[in-house]
Amino acid sequence: MELLAREAPPQRFDGPPRRARSAGAPAEAVALLDRARGLALDIHGLFARRQQREAGLAALVDTARELTLSYDVDALLQVIARRARLLLNFDMAWISLTDRADGRSHVVTADGHASSITVGFAIPPTGGVGNAAAVRSAPFWTPDYLVDDRFEHAPATDHVVREEGLRALMAVPLKENESVFGALYVADRGVRHFTPDELTLMSSLGDLAALAIKKARLLAQAHDQISELERDTSRALGSSSAARRLNRVHSRLIDMVLHGCELEELAVHAAAGLGGPLMVRDAMGAVLTRTDGFPETDESELFQRTLDAHAERAPIRSAGGLWLCPATAGKEILGTLILAPGERPLPERVRLLEAAAQSTAVLLRMQASAVAAEGAGRDELLRELLADSPRAPERLAVRAQRLGVALDEPHVVLVMRPEGGPQGRALVWASSYTHRHAGLRTNDDGCLVLMLPGTDPSAAARDASRALGAVTGHPVTVGSAGPVAHPAAIHRTYGEARRCLDALIALGGAGGTASPRELGFLGLLLADTPDTAAFIANTIGPVIEYDERQCTELTRTLEAYFASGGSPSRAAESLHVHPNTVSRRLERITELLGSAWQDPLQALEVQLALRLRRARHTVRGRAGRPGDALAVPGEDLP
Repeated sequence: MELLAREAPPQRFDGPPRRARSAGAPAEAVALLDRARGLALDIHGLFARRQQREAGLAALVDTARELTLSYDVDALLQVIARRARLLLNFDMAWISLTDRADGRSHVVTADGHASSITVGFAIPPTGGVGNAAAVRSAPFWTPDYLVDDRFEHAPATDHVVREEGLRALMAVPLKENESVFGALYVADRGVRHFTPDELTLMSSLGDLAALAIKKARLLAQAHDQISELERDTSRALGSSSAARRLNRVHSRLIDMVLHGCELEELAVHAAAGLGGPLMVRDAMGAVLTRTDGFPETDESELFQRTLDAHAERAPIRSAGGLWLCPATAGKEILGTLILAPGERPLPERVRLLEAAAQSTAVLLRMQASAVAAEGAGRDELLRELLADSPRAPERLAVRAQRLGVALDEPHVVLVMRPEGGPQGRALVWASSYTHRHAGLRTNDDGCLVLMLPGTDPSAAARDASRALGAVTGHPVTVGSAGPVAHPAAIHRTYGEARRCLDALIALGGAGGTASPRELGFLGLLLADTPDTAAFIANTIGPVIEYDERQCTELTRTLEAYFASGGSPSRAAESLHVHPNTVSRRLERITELLGSAWQDPLQALEVQLALRLRRARHTVRGRAGRPGDALAVPGEDLP
């Protein structure tokens, strides 16, 4: 009792029985002392276990207190692993968590002398103390892992245990309600049998760790939600601020328009609000104004992107980074705002650009209402001129004069059929093209009809076809006719151009251009008033002029050549000349008409021109005879 009171070490309790035996004490006394020694040792062990339990509980309370602190999930897992290792003086401790996506468990943290093979290790779905603890929903331990056959072994886990040199292992399941979402592992590198008190401590630590992990996850989720709410609030405040700034800029621009400001002043204020240089163009592409610092641009690419913006009626971006926004009033496009890149965020800049475009449209509408009315009048004028029987040509001429169109001057008529591409882009191009060339345009049966000042329908058709083809990216078939210099004749000229277009399509010439003159004798047949003199001049005019200048007989030689079936010798007999003379004349004709005059198609036109020339001379000759009614003297009959 004295030894117990003095908390003497266990070896001191062996002294009294040993001294009694040495002194020869009776056997009953020695037995009593041995029994007293055993009871004293039991009491001493009980005190030691209680002290160890109290120390473990104190360490568990400290651990619980530490787990109540605010940690993120990764830091908390590290704290739990370290506390688990120190709680019962283990060599290693680690934690595995189950991935909610694929259901597999991975080691997420480790403490102690752990190699890199432990951290990140994928726990096999079967075998090992962790799966055994999960199945039992209670701690599971083994004093010597590799030789214990009470549970199923997994080769991957055995390899890790062998590499780490581990012997004793314990796994404590981490549970949320009845669901296991991970495990807490502790291990020693020596054989160790775990006592019930140690199992209880580790089980309590597992429960505390599970609650702490759940709390940390909830806090992390709450923090994420708070951060998202803060971002949403920041975006909402930014949007609200941008909306207020947009309203201020828009109101200021509208007030400037209502107070009668000029377009240049409006553009300067709009550029200041947009944070970048600005250029304003009219609906036809002409520059109305630009602010300082606007960069040089690729006009061809910018022109096409302007047409796209007009067709889509929305802001679009060019390849060079410029933003183009149409200024519209209802369905009418009044112009285009082009903004160079600035420093402000893109969505805000686009909204401000749309507001500036709307303000600019109001100003352009106020300034150009008369021009818009004039444009509608020009289209209506061309539709009336193309009618079968235009009403009051003199009155139409007066209307045209008011609109700046001189119908008494030569004009050509083009009928254009795009072979693909956006229809809206072709219409916008036609308006711009006729405005630049002081012409008229309309749309008829899916084709564009243009009336342009000029005397050469073929050249006008080629130029217009190239321009529209570059815009649409597709071929354009064009029939042309003219020139015409009287309102009453415009409908007939339009009909010739339409027939030329139909002839091109029927002949498989889609994408080409043609006028009655270019179609040769086919154009002569398609024309309402065939111009035989022009056909003859275009076909064999150089031969006729040579005969007149040199007093030769090349024209007569041509007639004889064709009459003889293309035989120079028979032609020489009919002309009563030597065959060599005919050959030299044919060589001269080749120099005048070109080497292709004997090709079948051109030879046919040459023969037709020769016959028309002879018929014209015959008719003129009869017109001079008394009583001959075939012709009227003084008139040039076809």
